[in-house]
Amino acid sequence: MARSSDLTADPSADAAAMLRRVGFAILFFAIPVAALLTRRAVVVLAPLAIMLLIIASLLDGGAKAPLDKLFSIVTSAGGLAGAILLLWTTLSLIWTPFVTEASERLLNIIGMALLALAGYLALPDRMRSANLYILPVGVGLTALLGMFIAFQGAGHLDQDGQSLERGMIVLALLLWPAVTWLHSRGRNLEALLLVVVVALGALLAADGLSLQGLAVGALIFVVTAVSPAFGTRLTALVMAGLLLLAPVLPFLLKPVAVLLGPDSPIAASLDVWRNVVLGEPLRLITGHGLETALRGRFFSLLPVNAPYTILFEIWYELGLVGAVAGAFLLYSAAMRSGEQRPALDPGIMAAFATAYTLGCLGVGTAQLWWFTALVVVVLVFVAIERGQFRTTRPKAVLHRRR
Repeated sequence: MARSSDLTADPSADAAAMLRRVGFAILFFAIPVAALLTRRAVVVLAPLAIMLLIIASLLDGGAKAPLDKLFSIVTSAGGLAGAILLLWTTLSLIWTPFVTEASERLLNIIGMALLALAGYLALPDRMRSANLYILPVGVGLTALLGMFIAFQGAGHLDQDGQSLERGMIVLALLLWPAVTWLHSRGRNLEALLLVVVVALGALLAADGLSLQGLAVGALIFVVTAVSPAFGTRLTALVMAGLLLLAPVLPFLLKPVAVLLGPDSPIAASLDVWRNVVLGEPLRLITGHGLETALRGRFFSLLPVNAPYTILFEIWYELGLVGAVAGAFLLYSAAMRSGEQRPALDPGIMAAFATAYTLGCLGVGTAQLWWFTALVVVVLVFVAIERGQFRTTRPKAVLHRRR
């Protein structure tokens, strides 16, 4: 007698599958769409999605050996560099003039790091393709929505000042995971079409930051696709090298400032950067403390036209120790990510290049939405890597009965 389906069904597994599907729908679809419509979309939706993934993992045990994975991350070279960077950032609270604001920012950083770890440990060891195909659909529809908004001339969509540009920046970051998934499935034509649609949406954005980030990411994607080892090492070395040599950049770029003229904002920023390096050389070792690069402008501790770039901010706030730890963290993260499946390397390096370019060009890297967006991108790439367990369908074999 056949057993009833009610007896063989596993309610906890069904509930976990539903929660996981909703969580991925929020990460892959709701976040890029909502980022165009409200300023707090990424900050609110990402923790909600990760909580759903955690509950799903507790219900069905889809994530195996979480403690071993956590130990592997903490003891890795990048994990140790991140711990040193976090420790030095905490110590900088001693000499920062903005202790309250810096403490709040530090708690946000720690919260995002813990959120990323929790999401990483909650992801199942094997991802269903049906869940991952939500990502390119969400990215494509968001790009079309952004183009529609740009044509309508609605640059600001809520009273909090959310702009089309911020939504396009989030979309530029999520494009590369979507392209990576399509490329790994052999859907290169769809991936190319997705890049074109997102690039057109970024072209319509007013400030052009997202388009510049996409251009650099596309270049690295092509280089890494031709030579994965060279593209990975190039990306890692450029990111780490620029951060380490940042105090030299305003002197090397002085001819560029002369060509632009003394009235150019870039020339004025480079002048401020050179004066900071020459005026307080000892501060290049310790930095001025967390939160001083942004708030120092409002209290005349730093000129208003100081550079808005992550290269200047890390050196100004955390000094040599923070810059070395950050450079090693970037290098280790890029090189370790390059050890994934070859089909994923171009998209991963393109995402590194896009995010780093946006940070160098002046995206508010100290803001919570930026940290949250980076966490989302990392989790999406991990999910894509765990969706590569089968690349070809098994062949059907007919067995003849003797």
